[in-house]
Amino acid sequence: MNFFRKIFSSEKKETLDKGLEKSKTTFFSKLTKAVAGKSTVDDEVLDSLEEILVSSDVGVNTTLKIIERIEKRVASDKYLGTEELNQILREEIASLLSENNTGNDTDFSIPSGKKPYVIMVVGVNGVGKTTTIGKLANQFKKAGYKVVLGAGDTFRAAAIDQLQIWADRVGVPIVRQQMGSDPASVAFDTLQSAVSQDADVVIIDTAGRLHNKVNLMNELSKVKRVMQKVVGEAPHDVMLVLDGSTGQNAFEQAKQFTVATEVTSLAVTKLDGTAKGGVVIGISDQFKIPVKYIGVGEGIDDLQVFNKYEFVDSFFK
Repeated sequence: MNFFRKIFSSEKKETLDKGLEKSKTTFFSKLTKAVAGKSTVDDEVLDSLEEILVSSDVGVNTTLKIIERIEKRVASDKYLGTEELNQILREEIASLLSENNTGNDTDFSIPSGKKPYVIMVVGVNGVGKTTTIGKLANQFKKAGYKVVLGAGDTFRAAAIDQLQIWADRVGVPIVRQQMGSDPASVAFDTLQSAVSQDADVVIIDTAGRLHNKVNLMNELSKVKRVMQKVVGEAPHDVMLVLDGSTGQNAFEQAKQFTVATEVTSLAVTKLDGTAKGGVVIGISDQFKIPVKYIGVGEGIDDLQVFNKYEFVDSFFK
């Protein structure tokens, strides 16, 4: 397979390499110990690899799939040594990510013929939702799109103010109301404003609470219905933001939100501060929802389009 011979943007790749450093270092230190003194990939090595993948928050079910694939490769190809094992890991994980259309994109773009393209962003408080919206707006603006933000998390005054700060920083318009306003009303006004401004992209924030799934489900359903009065197919993308540093807790959040609403894409943040980078692989596989974006640093440009080949190349390099 020649997937990994692709020429990546050097600046983007450096940021990704640096962002995944903790995950990679932890993974490889464990892998090196597991294969020390071994000349072949035997059952003992595979058992150790299974433990390493689970401890990297890939998740048990996804880990078992990966081990099964590697067992087949080892049986048929008789691979030896750590370098070969590395290559098989990269290829099989990239293949796994391909199965649910994760990581096919290489730039910040929107489908043609959908204007304005409406993204509704969901996720619990503290995962980096507002920051992700701001960084995403920045990337879309840099790509030449006209962007409008909607401050639909009216549950917290801080959420509205934080999004305003990002709108000012990036230089894009924002539609906002007072704390306690009806989120659906904010969404409606945002889409009307976007249409009147001939905007390309609309990003709507939503309240990040999960204490009552029924209320959350009703609220998000109402926001969707009201948006569709202005833009028939809205939202085109319901993006769930997850904090990669929480590991298995991110799995639980994904489970809760996929029950509450139809999630169509994922953004995984804070991968630079954790050794749990494997969570990207596990969540993508388990929920069959494509990972679109990953956060690999605190800088405004450190939100990246998730590309499976770049990610796997950096993780298993």
